[in-house]
Order: sequence, then C-alpha cells, then structure tokens
Amino acid sequence: MSVTIRLRREGSNKRPRYRVVVTDSRSPRDGRFIEVIGHYNPVTQPPTVKIDRARAEAWISKGAQPSNTVKKLIAVAAKAGA
Repeated sequence: MSVTIRLRREGSNKRPRYRVVVTDSRSPRDGRFIEVIGHYNPVTQPPTVKIDRARAEAWISKGAQPSNTVKKLIAVAAKAGA
C-alpha cells in the first residue's frame, strides 16, 4: 500500500476548502482517508494554512509521499510557525 499526503476538497461551489489528509494513493480524491492532519482555506485573505507538522513528519518518516502542493503548504506553515 502506497500512502500519500494530499488535499481533499470540501466546501460549496466557488467556495473551496481543503483538508490535508493521509490516504492510500489508490483512493479517489474525496474518498476514504487514514487521517486528517490539517486544513487549507484559499478563500480567506491571506489564505489560511494549518498543518500538524509533527504528524506530517511522522507519516513522511514512515514512507508517505506528500503531493507537490502539500509540500509547498508544509513549507508555508513552517515559515508562519503554524
């Protein structure tokens, strides 16, 4: 089983919210997930990013592969100290 860290879309039309989830790579985008480790809201000014970096690092150390977008969000969260 290949595990990835990626975004799961929520919210209504034209008002997206995303959860940062750990999931099996074969699951659909909004399908089953293992754990929610954060959230991202691009609608707010400035965009809100909250990620539990300890859990993200724990999953990455176990072999989970973050998506390109999640890598950037983790860097933004680390820079903001969130």
